[in-house]
Amino acid sequence: MAALTFTHQNLLHFTPKLTTSKPYLKPKRTKTKLSIQTIRESPQASFTDQFVLQLADSLEDSLPSSSSSLPLQKLRDNSSETLLSTQWPSRKDESFRFTDTSFIKNSDINPISHPPNSLDLLEVSRDTHFESFNFVDGFLVDSSFSSSNLPDGVYVGSLSKLSSEGILKRVCELLGDFEWGDLFWSVNGLGAPDLMVVYVPEGCRVENPIYLKYIAVEGADKGSKKMLLSNPRVFVLVEKGGEVGIVEEFVGKVGSECYWTNSVLEVVVGEGGKVSHSYVQKQSLSAAHIKWTSVRQEKTSTYELVEVSTGGKLSRHNVHVQQLGSDTVTQLTTFHLSVGDQTQDLHSRIVLDHPRGYSQQLHKCIVAHSSGQAVFDGNVKVNKYAQQTDAGQLTRSLLLEPRAAVNVKPNLQIIADDVKCSHGAAISDLEDSQLFYFQARGIDLETAREALVFSFGAEVIDKLPYSFVQKQVKDHVKALLKSRRKGSS
Repeated sequence: MAALTFTHQNLLHFTPKLTTSKPYLKPKRTKTKLSIQTIRESPQASFTDQFVLQLADSLEDSLPSSSSSLPLQKLRDNSSETLLSTQWPSRKDESFRFTDTSFIKNSDINPISHPPNSLDLLEVSRDTHFESFNFVDGFLVDSSFSSSNLPDGVYVGSLSKLSSEGILKRVCELLGDFEWGDLFWSVNGLGAPDLMVVYVPEGCRVENPIYLKYIAVEGADKGSKKMLLSNPRVFVLVEKGGEVGIVEEFVGKVGSECYWTNSVLEVVVGEGGKVSHSYVQKQSLSAAHIKWTSVRQEKTSTYELVEVSTGGKLSRHNVHVQQLGSDTVTQLTTFHLSVGDQTQDLHSRIVLDHPRGYSQQLHKCIVAHSSGQAVFDGNVKVNKYAQQTDAGQLTRSLLLEPRAAVNVKPNLQIIADDVKCSHGAAISDLEDSQLFYFQARGIDLETAREALVFSFGAEVIDKLPYSFVQKQVKDHVKALLKSRRKGSS
């Protein structure tokens, strides 16, 4: 299905038709079984992207000299093999057709090889308003989260400090078992200095959310060619009947402008388990932010994602959810805001293979700058045995400036014949009738526009499951919209 491109000058409403396709054949995956040294010595290895090879070299050089655990080493080996046969993505690749990553490639990329110093940690601790686990430049540092608040059997912390052989075995079985990742997934797998593990045992419900705060401390000045790269990675395993809430917040230290955060979150939800995932991204407007979220759900499990993304010159979130059993629930709710020369990109994929699956996706975005754009590529695949599936997908975009653009590609592929599925897209500026409603009640035009724009995103923000996160995000979004109005006045 062709993508749809809209600019402020050709606004219209569009509801795409249902599409079907031939039965899906799973491609076989082969590994190169080559090391970096072998590639370097082989003149026949023309398939290798030399820029990617140099990046892989620098990632290996940046890794800690101490020996890593078996799961982490296995992840690095697999990522290295995959990375060496992967090209840097270009606009010719369908999945990057509207997402230009050249400003990353044209930068002087330097993977961060050491944790922050004590002075940086002191400033980070002052900036932490909630009890949290802190990643600083990709390194998990001492947290302000008290493990005494966790139920028995729950483990949250570094893989290197994990003493339970049973949990270690489970992590080793499941970590990195994902074949749909791209180059950025492999870059993280090779460059992650450590792995954070969140483990919830069978039948355990964790009352308080696990708050993960990712802070970029090292960063070059705005306009600099230098770009510092970090690769934080988290693995969440919830056993049968377990329940946990995960909150991720990405921020940059004041004064750090140009950096690249390349993050991965893997989630495995056991039978009847539940994971509520809140994701807030508010990094520097000169930074690159690329994130992968991979989710595997066993039968009768629930995964809920609420995302608010406002930062980054380039921000891309790849979400892949696979339902591995019947009566499984998946809900994705996202809000993207572009107030500058930014690209906000969401690529999602939900695969349903079993009966009575349920999935609902709502994507909303505001482009409030003439050089800003949003990208949405959402794929919902209902395979042959996913009968009695209920799947819905809706993307709504608000363009507030001339030449602001959004590219949307809602895609619903159905092979099963007993389903209830729908999808649609709507793109517009604020409508005159909406503004007139306010003005007829004595409210001035500027106040009316302000209220309508904020309420458009508030529909998603209000779905964040924790009130303290809601308040923080609402204040942040209001401040961005206010600064935009001042800049345009």
